[in-house]
Amino acid sequence: MFLSVFDMFKVGIGPSSSHTMGPMVAAARFLDLLRNSPFQAHGLKASLHGSLAFTGVGHATDRATILGLAGFSPESYDHEKAEAALARIQAEGRVTPPGLGPLAFDPARDLVFDYGPALPGHANGMILKATDAQGDAILEETWYSIGGGFVLTAAELAEATGARKKAAAPVPFPFATGAEMLAMARKAGLSVAAMKRRNEVEFRPADEIDRGLARIWQVMSDCIDRGMRSDGILPGGLGVRRRAKGIHDALLAERGRNLAPPHVINDWMSLYAMAVNEENAAGGQVVTAPTNGAAGVVPAVIRYWLDHVPGASAAGVAEFLLTAAAIGGLAKHNASISGAECGCQAEVGSAAAMAAAGLCAVMGGSPEQVENAAEIALEHHLGMTCDPVKGLVQVPCIERNGLGAIKAVSAASLALRGDGRHLVSLDACIETMRQTGRDMHEKYKETSLGGLAVNVPNC
Repeated sequence: MFLSVFDMFKVGIGPSSSHTMGPMVAAARFLDLLRNSPFQAHGLKASLHGSLAFTGVGHATDRATILGLAGFSPESYDHEKAEAALARIQAEGRVTPPGLGPLAFDPARDLVFDYGPALPGHANGMILKATDAQGDAILEETWYSIGGGFVLTAAELAEATGARKKAAAPVPFPFATGAEMLAMARKAGLSVAAMKRRNEVEFRPADEIDRGLARIWQVMSDCIDRGMRSDGILPGGLGVRRRAKGIHDALLAERGRNLAPPHVINDWMSLYAMAVNEENAAGGQVVTAPTNGAAGVVPAVIRYWLDHVPGASAAGVAEFLLTAAAIGGLAKHNASISGAECGCQAEVGSAAAMAAAGLCAVMGGSPEQVENAAEIALEHHLGMTCDPVKGLVQVPCIERNGLGAIKAVSAASLALRGDGRHLVSLDACIETMRQTGRDMHEKYKETSLGGLAVNVPNC
């Protein structure tokens, strides 16, 4: 089993990796299919299903789908160009993707939110069609956004599900479980990060890996800084105020007057995470870690380590990210990182496990302690629902990232106080998350049909 660190950490846009990035990526892939097909298309149609329909407006799924069909991608997204394109599409009723020419697409008519039963493959489903001049479909594909910006066609999803337990990937350390990871680490005498790096160099040069990891952290760090500078009201209609700037200003003032109590470090951790998720909620540039909804946890813990832990060095960020990606890969492979599939335990829970493992590693933890740190963090997110108020990635998501960062640091600290021996394994915890997600009622899995979403007034 191999999932690259650059698959786990992807630069994209808010507010959601599965509901914003995924549909945009799916639309871009559909355009590629159309470019390589023998058909002459006249127009395009799209329908959103399951969670993509129920919380699609709050997650900007409609905008993402429209922009994706117009040729935009998360990696090169330009906000001003996107706004201009949306206005033009609304006015003209057509998109002009590169290499295909003008295609009829009236969002009011050709983009449908289907609130019926979800498509059979996954809670996040969408169907894209190309039509002829009479409006008949000449090319059709079903897509599933499976979390973290990953998208699969229906055929690809079926193949991936059937292949999940097949032969390991051709890499030096093909660990698919925590137990395999620890056994390989003991046999090779290597850290989790070292094994992950050895796997990565099978696919790209070492210097490219280093540049890529440096860019991932730079985007994360810049996102924290933007969030701490920005204020105002977040979009979407809930009237949620940005709080990171005010908290940052207050913390700096307290620091200068030596008034802060010892537990104020929790406020710093929450600040860093909330700054990221406020940027995400505003549609800014973030890094999936492993998703947009949980994007604040890993960067918050890295910033906490760099700015508040004596002896920390930026040279260790690569080790942190590689370790975190290894743990995230286990969660994705054996359970899920999708809130629509397993609730928020799969998003913030997985992110906290990743962050705890990364912090434990850079603070000198053994592979056994790293695995223990990840398990502790994930265990204490089990059962967490995904119930965004008004379908927006704001309440409870922004504060939840802050608490996820605090739990991650606590988990790493507890693991470092032990010797790696513990009762509940990471594998058992991930399997429990999978089973809990399977048993969880659909209204608690990113549909905004239950939980806080229906109990907060005026939403």
